[in-house]
Amino acid sequence: MSKKTKSQRATEKTLRAARQVSRRSLLKSAAVAGAVAGMGPWYIKKTMAAAELNVMMWSDYLPQEFLDAFKEETGITINHTGIGSNEEILNKMKATKGRGFDLISPTGMRALQWEPLGVLQPFDMDRIPTDRLTPSMLAVGYDDWDFGGKGSHWVPQLWGTEALSWRTDKWSPQDLSYGDLWSDEMKGKVMGRPHSMMLGAGLYLETTGDLEPGDMKKAYTDEATMRPIWQKVTDFVVGKKEAGQLKKFWNDADGQKTGFMQEDVVLGQTWDGPILAMKSEGLPVTYVAPKEGALAWIDGIAMPIGAKNIDEIYAFLEFSFRPEMGGLTANKTGYNSAVVGADGFLSEQSVKNFKEAYPGDSLENLWPWPPEPVWYAQIRSEYRDRFVAA
Repeated sequence: MSKKTKSQRATEKTLRAARQVSRRSLLKSAAVAGAVAGMGPWYIKKTMAAAELNVMMWSDYLPQEFLDAFKEETGITINHTGIGSNEEILNKMKATKGRGFDLISPTGMRALQWEPLGVLQPFDMDRIPTDRLTPSMLAVGYDDWDFGGKGSHWVPQLWGTEALSWRTDKWSPQDLSYGDLWSDEMKGKVMGRPHSMMLGAGLYLETTGDLEPGDMKKAYTDEATMRPIWQKVTDFVVGKKEAGQLKKFWNDADGQKTGFMQEDVVLGQTWDGPILAMKSEGLPVTYVAPKEGALAWIDGIAMPIGAKNIDEIYAFLEFSFRPEMGGLTANKTGYNSAVVGADGFLSEQSVKNFKEAYPGDSLENLWPWPPEPVWYAQIRSEYRDRFVAA
């Protein structure tokens, strides 16, 4: 038996993590959640009055209900700087040499880009209730983020996917595909994030014969393999953009929401969270995995070398990794918690959203983002910039 590559192992971890959230357990958990009243007896006496925690995290990852409950219990004020991309976190930490924030939230498959920077420090895992975290997700930190043998520099927080969303009052798909984004029917009505739209387009082109099946994963092999594949993808999306296919590019959760509700977007390639949160509010949008597979990822938490509020950091992690807080965050954001037992605190609407987002064998057909080397990210940026500038 041949030895599996790091990319293959990472892919299997993400798939295992997603499959652990079975529809049966979600349905069972919803009944449990309905029987739980209040926030329980786990609050402790305030010991950190007037303390602060400086966090740079995805813009929609800290709902106000979470912030209020955390401050009520601990007295700690979270100063949240919202971001919309991994590049924002990387560039900020490069510029400040790992200073200015206590916690940041990189995506798990970006470890190869973080290790050479030397701007993170390992966690004291004895101070983190790791038994509350999904083992397959926790393993990403131990395996991929153990820089220099110093221990895990990353712990999981939320997982989710990127797939297709649309206005249910304006469109009904027949055979959902990333190719729908590029159809004549959707001309001028589409939005997406540039580099991930390009990946989705590549997966679609694998089904049309313009690319070979598996080419988009082969592109992670080396530069010589990547360039001709991404050149074909770039030619395709640039041609479509020049023909007026796109309504807008989005950068963060708010950009996705305003695209649908204020800017006449009908179909988008989006994250699951923002759209499912709107769906829970009764807005006419939905989110579903296409036949090529939803793009899966795990976001986590890391500690920069310049972190100052150490006790507050571990108080935040302990609080975040309680099942009831994992459930609260999932309900409010639309993403999925890495916390074991969080599904026991999901609302009925969250359970319904999950079932509808991943019909049939969708969870078996996820497309996890592979680990991204520095060279890959740099070359992809070249092609992305051509798409954006077209």
